[in-house]
Amino acid sequence: MSAIGLGLAALGRPGYLNLGHGADLGVDRSVEALERRCHEVLDAAYEAAVRHFDAARSYGRAEEFLASWLEARGIEPGAVTISSKWGYTYTADWQVDADPPEVKDLSVATLRRHLVETRAWLGRWLSLYQIHSATVSSGVLDDAAVLGELGALRSSGVGVGLTVTGTDQAETINRALERGGFDSVQATYNLLEPSAGPALERAHAAGLRVMVKEALANGRLTPRGDCAPLEAAAKRLGATSDAVAIAAVLAKPWVDVVLSGAATREQLRSNLSALELEWSAELDDELAGLAEPSERYWSTRSSLPWT
Repeated sequence: MSAIGLGLAALGRPGYLNLGHGADLGVDRSVEALERRCHEVLDAAYEAAVRHFDAARSYGRAEEFLASWLEARGIEPGAVTISSKWGYTYTADWQVDADPPEVKDLSVATLRRHLVETRAWLGRWLSLYQIHSATVSSGVLDDAAVLGELGALRSSGVGVGLTVTGTDQAETINRALERGGFDSVQATYNLLEPSAGPALERAHAAGLRVMVKEALANGRLTPRGDCAPLEAAAKRLGATSDAVAIAAVLAKPWVDVVLSGAATREQLRSNLSALELEWSAELDDELAGLAEPSERYWSTRSSLPWT
């Protein structure tokens, strides 16, 4: 089983903030066309031993596309890890330039509504249900009603996790560890934004499954991002820059799964080639200077356009 999973943020809706996403999808962004594309990428991933697939209520029709693929391919529960998230409601109505494309609400009412909706699509396959972009300031980790619902879900056999975002990722992870009751944590960690590393290492030591999202910084750590030091290292290694960036994350012993955000089979193959790279301390030293102040990283991310 591959240490790389597939996230469906760029496959379940016509707009996303990865660099060049619009060009990846082409002219036909109908529901039917995107479902075919999603199934093609899922097929390629499964053939390459990818067994973890991650969706969310806010990823357009990602849960629906994933469910139709699982059903059509006859994949049994337990043969794959299927994770999804609650907390953001998709509001773009299949428009690329909708503002906002999604609305965040981490209340217990949203949890109950989203869980019913997720189970309608992924019921017998659902392995892990996560709070989408938990933060300390949101108060979700102090909400007794939410924590009670999640505890009941966990008792039923579905794992419970959280994803984190923003400059206070580490603080949020630490709060979740104090609270207990979580099986996994999913965080942004990459060569540009490594600040959550120590907290993720603590989470791994505490027995949580550590999942890394945005290892490619929404395309900034791909050839489209034109990151000169990364491109130089990739050229020397005979690899693609995205593969090198993912290999840098996979090299951390506390990382269990890195989620590819590929929108095409070609991108997926390039991402998966990270598994063939041998990492070294010299590469770590060479690329350490790419790290940005966390505030700058998240400010840049928030300014990326949806295409």
